[in-house]
Amino acid sequence: MQARIVGALRGARWLGDGWRLYRAAPLGWLALVFAYWLLVTVVSLVPYAGLAAAAVMVPALSVGFMAAARAAERGSRVELGLLFDGFRQAPAPQLALGVAYLLCLAAVIAASGLVDGGALARMLVTGGGPDTGDIESGGLGAAAATAALLYAPVMMMFWFAPPLAAWHGAPPAKALFFSAAAFLMNWRAFVTYGAACLAATFVLSGAMLLCAAALRVPPMALVTPVLIVLLPLLFASFYASYRDVFGPERGDAA
Repeated sequence: MQARIVGALRGARWLGDGWRLYRAAPLGWLALVFAYWLLVTVVSLVPYAGLAAAAVMVPALSVGFMAAARAAERGSRVELGLLFDGFRQAPAPQLALGVAYLLCLAAVIAASGLVDGGALARMLVTGGGPDTGDIESGGLGAAAATAALLYAPVMMMFWFAPPLAAWHGAPPAKALFFSAAAFLMNWRAFVTYGAACLAATFVLSGAMLLCAAALRVPPMALVTPVLIVLLPLLFASFYASYRDVFGPERGDAA
């Protein structure tokens, strides 16, 4: 398990690679996204422990989307069962990563509460909207910026960690370390990847506004259809970054 350093422009191509993987099996990807939403929604509704359980499942489910992208790349069928690939391969390390992810999220949210008195945390936990006072005080924006800044190292640690644990047999701590190290080694590629994602977001937002005006519907009515296309594209691009940085999995041909 050795990380490569790829060129900066390669990061901009990950989104395009994700689109090609999505086009290879769009119906299979849509089925995975709907199943993911349904599963996370149902688990989140469980009183008290639901949101925590949903967070713990994130690393294992991300392996499922990685497995779907790998299948699409190899010309295999993208089937619904692939979503649970992370629960079949090294379930104990995936559970450990899930618990670590939950603790990291809790720390980030708790830190944001020091800025706005817990307004952002209440929104995230309850799913409610912001209070007028929170918006006028500006604390909510500062808390969101704080949370985004603190989440950056969490994202680095968990970007590659789930597939490293599932497909390379890396222990959870080692997977987190190698993921963060690989991310930092390839920071230029990730900067261009982020710029490509930002540009795609602007294009999609503009197209959504134009379509909403043409159809005479509120723009929010088109958010779900856009997300249905965007989420599989992003998940597939995650696999493209993993493939370029870490290459074939253990036991695969080089």
